[in-house]
Amino acid sequence: MIFELDNVELYFKNKRILNGIYLKAETGKVTAILGRNGCGKSSLLSIAFGTLQPKYKLVRLNSKPLLKPLYKTEIAKYLPQYNFLPNDLKLSFIFKLFQLDWSLFIQKFKVFSSFKHYKIKTLSGGERRIIETYIILKTKSSIIFLDEPFSHLSPLHIELVKQLIAEEKKDKIIIISDHMYQHIIEVSDTIYLLKNGTTKKIEQLTELEDYKYLSEGSL
Repeated sequence: MIFELDNVELYFKNKRILNGIYLKAETGKVTAILGRNGCGKSSLLSIAFGTLQPKYKLVRLNSKPLLKPLYKTEIAKYLPQYNFLPNDLKLSFIFKLFQLDWSLFIQKFKVFSSFKHYKIKTLSGGERRIIETYIILKTKSSIIFLDEPFSHLSPLHIELVKQLIAEEKKDKIIIISDHMYQHIIEVSDTIYLLKNGTTKKIEQLTELEDYKYLSEGSL
């Protein structure tokens, strides 16, 4: 499957935020959106998912225009920056609700072995982020949007999430954004830089320095 987002125009209070956006992602690859804080990365993901309506956009799947927002379909899942799981639900219920195997989860994230009957509100920010990211990546879908999946995670858990992304991309489109650029670079196959409201496909990593996203010598 090939997903394309094209000709996006987004305005807030008559100020143009995004213009002339193009993004292409395909099954088997992780496509990254890098950019400075406040440049519109989260807005772009929300537009792609369909929960934010810009002045104009064109979404295509396999070269055919998609007339129905992705959030109204079963083919896409979105991890927002904010927490989306209700505080009073137990992890055991959540895994049952999303039809996921708890034993497979704790094989990868062993620290959760005794957490099965914990409520979401008892978890730390990082623990909660792992649960939410795991659910989005593992539930049945063809397209995954991840906004700041590495937020609040320990170095060990960041590596485990990166392994999970690498496993799940085999039969999914994964589009990811995070301010932790080192991890994004390592996990991604294709990188777009969002700068001055438009996207630039990065062909060589040194372009991130050329476009002043990274300071010289950062790579």
